[in-house]
Amino acid sequence: MQLTPAYRIDIVKGYCILFYVLMLHKLWHGFTLFQLQPSLFNSRFDLFTWLIMKTGIHQWLLNNPTGWILFDVTFYAMPLVYWYFFYKKKTRLAFCSAVAMLLVNWVYVQCYTLYPANSIESYTAWLLFPFLFITINLQSFYFVFQGLRYFFLFFFASAGIWKIVQGSIFNVEQMSGILLVQHKEYLIDANNFFSYAMYWLIEHPVVAFSLFVISTILELSFVIGFFTKKYDRILLLMFLFFLLADVFFMRIPYWEVSPFLLTLLYSKHSIR
Repeated sequence: MQLTPAYRIDIVKGYCILFYVLMLHKLWHGFTLFQLQPSLFNSRFDLFTWLIMKTGIHQWLLNNPTGWILFDVTFYAMPLVYWYFFYKKKTRLAFCSAVAMLLVNWVYVQCYTLYPANSIESYTAWLLFPFLFITINLQSFYFVFQGLRYFFLFFFASAGIWKIVQGSIFNVEQMSGILLVQHKEYLIDANNFFSYAMYWLIEHPVVAFSLFVISTILELSFVIGFFTKKYDRILLLMFLFFLLADVFFMRIPYWEVSPFLLTLLYSKHSIR
């Protein structure tokens, strides 16, 4: 499909819609910074995190309701600000707001994931998509968008490759052990369907391991995307299935990676 201005508009619009749907999800479940009310933090072993921590901003936020509100409002307002200038075709202001969004997102996500809330890996879309919005012309937008697509393919496929490298895919007890550690609090008093289901899977390691193998195959299937875009819609559906299965079996919501689905949905466009 030929590139048109509508291509960029649809992607920006899709990102903003997903961003605010996920914002409502966080508000509903009490996962905004203000609702979490952080009082302690965990250190990560990476250079950029240490640089952020050197500023002391993560400590300033501890037990600081004013800081929580300021950070939440700023973070959740940025896509709306960018969309306004982008829609009004104020190119310079849209560029400035995209740069501001990039800086805000990196500081917010770094701080937010230092507190016992979620892993930073699931927030890579919020960290990387602002680079897309900084682009000025349609061609540069297209190439950065394709770069995000390849990053997403690597992000997912590497998880399956890592299972092979670690050897976990060859251990029949692997999934049972993971479920036991992940859901130990549910198994203490197994009085609901989920607890019974997890207990049954732990007691039947071969069945649990088959789920582990299926998830690994799903992850490895994303290698196909490096060679062709023909099956991107199928990969999109597979990833949605994986997200839902991860929520049910692992109680891990990775909804924040969903903007990467846009890279599969709009992958058929071409600059030629």
